[in-house]
Amino acid sequence: MNRTTAPARTRPRIFADLTPLRTSPDYRRLWTGSMISWVGQAMTALAISLQVYDITGSSFSVGLVGLFSLVPLVAFGLYGGAIADTLDRRKLGLYASLGAAALSIALAAAALLDYHRVWFLYAVVALQSVCGALSGPARSAMIPRLLPAEQLPAANALNSVTMTTGTMAGPMLGGLIVGWWGYQAAYLVDAVTFCAALYAQWRLPPMKPDRAEGVRGRASVLDGLRFLGTRPNIRMTFFSDLAAMVLAQPKALFPAIAALWFGGDAKTVGLMVAAPALGAMLGGVLSGWQGRIRRHGLAILLAVASWGLAIAAFGLTRNLWIGLFFLALAGWADTISMVFRSTMMQAAAPDEMRGRLQGVFIVVVAGGPRLGDFVAGSVADLTSPTVAITGGGLACVLVLGLLALRWRGFARYDARSPQA
Repeated sequence: MNRTTAPARTRPRIFADLTPLRTSPDYRRLWTGSMISWVGQAMTALAISLQVYDITGSSFSVGLVGLFSLVPLVAFGLYGGAIADTLDRRKLGLYASLGAAALSIALAAAALLDYHRVWFLYAVVALQSVCGALSGPARSAMIPRLLPAEQLPAANALNSVTMTTGTMAGPMLGGLIVGWWGYQAAYLVDAVTFCAALYAQWRLPPMKPDRAEGVRGRASVLDGLRFLGTRPNIRMTFFSDLAAMVLAQPKALFPAIAALWFGGDAKTVGLMVAAPALGAMLGGVLSGWQGRIRRHGLAILLAVASWGLAIAAFGLTRNLWIGLFFLALAGWADTISMVFRSTMMQAAAPDEMRGRLQGVFIVVVAGGPRLGDFVAGSVADLTSPTVAITGGGLACVLVLGLLALRWRGFARYDARSPQA
C-alpha cells in the first residue's frame, strides 16, 4: 500500500546559525580575523591602563585613557562613515588596520626601550580610536555585499560573539601576558593578531560604494544626516538604543553598590561587569531562532524594554546572585536588540549610505553609555542608587513606549520588504 510521506519537520534552531560562515569564504575570513584582532585589541587596552597606572599611580590618569579614546571615536565616527561611502571599503579597512598594527608595534618598541611617557600612551590611544572610527563603518558596510539579506541577522549575531569574546578573553589574556612577560609582550601579540584581519581584508574583492548614477565626489556627512532625518525606521533604531544606554546604564554605580548593597569589594565589581558580557555572549551563541523573525522593529522594542525591566529589577534586589542574573538577562536583551538594529540598518539603507549610518551608529554606541554613566551618577548623588537604577530602567521603558506611539510604523517593520 502506498503511503504519502509527510514532509519532515524542521527542528527549531537553538544555537547560532553558522550559515554565513559556511556559504561565504570572504565573510568567514573577515569574521575569523575580526575575532582574533578583537582579542588582541582588548589585551592592549588593558595593558595601556595598567601601564598608565604603573607610571602615575593615579586612577584619574587611568580614567583619562577612556577620554582620549572616546573623543576621537565620536569626532571621527561620522567622518569615517563618509569616507567609507566614498572610497573602496576594502582598502579603507585594510589601511586602517595597518595603522592600528603599526601603533601596537610602536607601543611594544617604546616598552622595550624603557620609554615610559604617559603623553605617548594617550597619543597612541587617540590614534587607535581614529583607526577604529575609519575601519568600523567600512567593515560593517562590507557585510551586506558578502551575504544575502536573509543571512544578515545570523551574521550580526556572529559578530556579537566576536565582540563579547574579545571583551571577555582579551583582558584575561592581557593580564596574564603582562604579568609573565611585560607590557611589550602584550603589545607585540596584539600586532601579530592584526595579521589575521589584514589577510582577511586583503583577500576581499574591491568594495567601492554603489553610488547613484551621476553622483560624483566625496560623500557628505550632512547628506547622511539629512537621509537619516527622512527615514523614521532607521532613526528609531538609534533612539531606542539611546533610551536604553542613557536612561538605564548602571555601570558607573557598580563600585558603590558592590559595597553598599552586597558588602563586596573589587571582585564583586568584576562579577557585575562580567555578568552583562556573559549574557551578551549567550545571546549570540543561542541566536539560532532570530533568523525566523521578520518583525525586526517589534523585536527591537521588546528587547530594549526587556533591558529596561531587567535593570529595574536589578535595582530592587539585594542578593548578589539574583542581581547578577538580571544583569546577564539585560546583556542578553542588548545583544538581541543590537542584532536586529544592525540588520535593519544594513538591509533598509542603500549601499551608498551604509558607511555614514554606521558612523552614526559608532557615535551612539560610544557616546550613549558615557552619557548614561553621567546621568546615573548624578541621579544617584541627588537621590539614591536605587532610584537611579530602578527609576532609570522604568524611564527607559516609558520613553520607549512614547517613541513607539510616535512612530507606529516601526513595530510593523517587515524584513521581507524593508523600508527605511
